[in-house]
Parts: sequence; C-alpha cells; structure tokens
Amino acid sequence: MKVLTLRDLCKVDSLRFTFAGAYDPRNGLEREVEPFLEALEECADGWMPNLVKTGRKRKYSREAVWRALEERRNEYGTIIGLFRSENPSVSLVLNLGPVDEQSTLRVSLSAQPLSFFDKVETCRGFVAAARAWASRYPSEYAAAHSLADLELADSPAFGRDDATWKRDGFNKVYELFWLNVFGPKLVESVGRERMLTTPAHLVEELPNGSVLLVLRPTAADFDSEEARVAQARAHVHLRPDLDFDTVLSTLRERSAALAPVEPRFHPDVAPFLSRLPDEFSLSERQRKIAELNAFRPPVPEEWLPVAHPSDVENPERVLESYGDLSEGLVAVLHTDVPSIMEETPESLTDLDFYFWKTHFPERYTRDVLDGHTIPALGAYLGDVLVRRLGGTWVLRQKMEESQVRVGKRIWLPFLRARRYMQSRQSLLEYSLTQFFHEAERYRP
Repeated sequence: MKVLTLRDLCKVDSLRFTFAGAYDPRNGLEREVEPFLEALEECADGWMPNLVKTGRKRKYSREAVWRALEERRNEYGTIIGLFRSENPSVSLVLNLGPVDEQSTLRVSLSAQPLSFFDKVETCRGFVAAARAWASRYPSEYAAAHSLADLELADSPAFGRDDATWKRDGFNKVYELFWLNVFGPKLVESVGRERMLTTPAHLVEELPNGSVLLVLRPTAADFDSEEARVAQARAHVHLRPDLDFDTVLSTLRERSAALAPVEPRFHPDVAPFLSRLPDEFSLSERQRKIAELNAFRPPVPEEWLPVAHPSDVENPERVLESYGDLSEGLVAVLHTDVPSIMEETPESLTDLDFYFWKTHFPERYTRDVLDGHTIPALGAYLGDVLVRRLGGTWVLRQKMEESQVRVGKRIWLPFLRARRYMQSRQSLLEYSLTQFFHEAERYRP
C-alpha cells in the first residue's frame, strides 16, 4: 500500500497542520498518547490514517501504535508515522520529545488534496480534532492551512532569519490562517477580550486558556475573495498596527500567484517542459508554468544543407568507437534513466529531464563533460537519429563534424551535444527532445 511521500505532497495542494503541545511522559507514553488517538479516531471522518509505519508497515490499530512506539523509543524521543493510503492521502508524523521538564508532543499532518476539505461537515470534524488536541496538550501556537499559501506566507519564518524565528517562535500574530490555536501567553499579549471578539467563523476559549480561532467554515476556499477579506479583517483586528488595505492587497497577490495557469508549451519541447512544474514548490508552480509557456527555444542550427564528404579511412572502426561511447553512456545512466536502453524519442526526453533535474552541467568539471559526457551523448543522439528516423552516418575525422543524414538535411549531433551541455539553461535551449522533433520533419 502506497503512503504519502514528500514528493507526493508537492503534486497538489494539501491541508497542512502543525502542532506542538506539552505532555507528561512520567504517566507513560500509552496513557499520554491515548487521548490523541481517541480524538483522531472520533473526528477524522473520511481522512483517518489506515497504516502505522516505523521500520515496517502495519494496519492501523491501537495495538499497532503501541508496538510502533515501543520499537522507536530511545533517549532522543519517539517518532512514528500514521498514513492513509486512500484518497484523501494523509501523512501524520507523531514526534514525542525526550523525557525532560518540557516534553513536547509534535504533530505534523498533511492531507491531500486540499479540495477534500470543501465541505462544512468534514472541516467541522477537523476542527473538533484540533480542539481536542489543543485542550489536552497545552500549546503556544498551532495552525492548519493550505500548504501552498503557507509557503507564500514564508511560514514559519515570516521574513525572519533562521536564528531569530527558531528563538522567538510565533511570538506575535504574524499571519492568520484558516485554523489557529493561540496559547495563553500569545492571547494575553494581544488582549484576551480583543482576541475573543475577533470577527471570524469560530472563536472559542479552551479550558487551558488557549483560544481556538477558525476564519471560515471550510478550508478549501481560503483563496477566494470572500475568504481573503475575512482573513485581512481578522488579522488587522488582532494587529491594529497593520493597515487593512495593505494586508488585503498582499493576500490578493498570494491568491493570484496560486491561480491555475494552463500549460501551453512549445510543441517541440512540451514532452520535456511538461515534467518541470512538479519540480517546483506549490507556491512557485503557476508562475513557472507561465514562464515555460512563454519560453521559445531557438530553432536548431546544428545542420547543413550539404554534407561534408567523409574523410575517414576505416568507417567501421569509427562507428565501433561511437558505439562504445554510446554504450558507455547507457552503462552509466541506465539505472537513473531506464529508457536510455531503448534509443527512442522518449529516452531523449528522459535524458533532458534527468540532466536538468540533477543540474548535471554544473555538477561536473569541463574536463569530464568535454572528455566523456559530450562525445558519448553526441554518439547516442546520432544513433537515435539513425535508428528512429532512418538516418545514415557521414563520418569525419574531427568528431564534432560527423553528421547524420536525415532526408535532405545533414544533422550535427556532436555539435548539438556540446551546446546542450554548457549550463542548466542550455539544456532547455538546446534540448535533445527539440532536436529530434526538428530532424523528424525532414524524414523521407
């Protein structure tokens, strides 16, 4: 059964909940964790985890949790994972800090997709779970919100350097999110009466002096105009030093940054470019799609109208050396790029993506690239033109001048490989994918 990975969390937006509350390990882990599980089981309607994961996976049960806690317990604390392998996918990491005077129970929960939380009843259950946890485990601050919007808000740093935010934490109301739990210290710094009169969907004082504040009935519509106005109004109520119009303008900018952009990539490079957006954070993705939509690679110039005649004395030996180069590339990359063994247009796109994702031209010295990678790549690219487009080699003593005839044009795969492997940007501008599609037009 599949569990939600960090990479999965980058595919579509998630509801992200982070919580850190005090617990007393002297009572025993089971006794302290039981209220957490009770609230989860009672409130997680439709999003309940069904797996417990440590070194192995087990079907969720209380017994499975107790066994996992025992397996992972050490002097530094205990960390286990609860996952849901069905839609919506859920990843819940439960981190019980070491036994000391300030032992902390930390929860990091992601539920995907965020659109699952578009119903009032579903969100009411999530709020009930958060209420139960915040009531049982006193917390300084907790929040649940869109992961993408949290990234745009620069949570949890909010513009501070690492040392500062790790030292000070959420020591004032930097942002308001869909669900917020403010600990007693933060409530008093704002003013309890002010906090309790915040214009919001739900403002509730908890038994331990914390305040639970929920902006809207549902989490999924956080970026709507109505939700942004409510968010800004509540924020400036808690922070009278802030200007409503300025806060609302910033929130609208965040909504605009998350508005879906339809991919309209240049057709010659669309197979390659379509893989890139998922490599960017959710908060950057739509902007990157717009940039890639506007990207127009230069028309390939690595061709000749008339071939230079072959000047090699032993063509078989030269072709054999090219074959060795190509096979060497396959041997090195076949694990990372399995399709390379097939010498297909798809394998060229897979190589484009692999080289771009790994920052390949910047990871290796020019000696390595010029002496090994570029010759091998040129030989491989030429072989693909021969095998898939019916091309024929026209060999030259100077490798970069060697050509492949496809129809009425003469292509220079080694020259293309050299230009291609200059930088990460050049992987886009001189992609193997585009070169193949351009040559394909001249196939007889």
